[in-house]
Amino acid sequence: MSMTAFICATCGTQHAPSATPPARCAICEDPRQWVPAGGQAWTTMEALSRRHAIGWREVAPGLLGLGVFPDFAIGQRALLVRTPQGNVLWDCVALLDPATVALVKALGGLKAIAVSHPHFYTSMVEWARAFDCPVLLHEADRAWVMRPDPAIRFWSGEAQEVLPGLTLHRLGGHFAGGTILHRAEGPGAILTGDIASVTPDRRHISFMWSFPNWVPLPAAEVARIGAALEALEFDAIYGGWWDRVMASGGKAAARDSVARYIRALAGPEPLAP
Repeated sequence: MSMTAFICATCGTQHAPSATPPARCAICEDPRQWVPAGGQAWTTMEALSRRHAIGWREVAPGLLGLGVFPDFAIGQRALLVRTPQGNVLWDCVALLDPATVALVKALGGLKAIAVSHPHFYTSMVEWARAFDCPVLLHEADRAWVMRPDPAIRFWSGEAQEVLPGLTLHRLGGHFAGGTILHRAEGPGAILTGDIASVTPDRRHISFMWSFPNWVPLPAAEVARIGAALEALEFDAIYGGWWDRVMASGGKAAARDSVARYIRALAGPEPLAP
């Protein structure tokens, strides 16, 4: 019987191979996500590749953004982080097509894939197999892996070096294992997905337990995240979508954003701009 690794059309998570689409997507049924009113729908890598393609854009020196066009599922973009020691894919997208495999291999392949949280796990196993590299995930989110594979390596604690100058830091919040990637080169940068999400004004970051369902985090948790960010040196913040980038001033913006968030929860005074 033919087995297919079906992909959830709502969140983009690829599931373990099965003869028929899964009955449910645990990622979408979790209250941080949602199941569409029309019910759960599934697609495949082959079907995706017929309707979508991966587009590329230079986000900053040494950072290449890649995303699925037209948008699919959550619509995030990933980042290819280039270093003298090799390339790391930060976060992931559901599609992997032959052109992307050829391009990434021409750029030197991947030393590792690291993913911020389960909403961006997508087709990480396909990517790991294509480039013969590990996927680094925090062990606190182990239960959210819908397609187990030997390529997945769980790390523990609060920090994990990926390559010299690239270190994963657990912030938690959105998920217990919610992770950011710190890039030490130059004035420093953090790659955050939506663990610390750059807001549309690109002057602040924010934190939520559920973004689509508008459930905030407690003040104590945001204060803890703020303390973890304060310990890092960075100027730029790269969120999980094309326009969610703070090219400079990120450290001060993060400090101000944490304070603003905590004031808002205390309310009801108006917030400063």
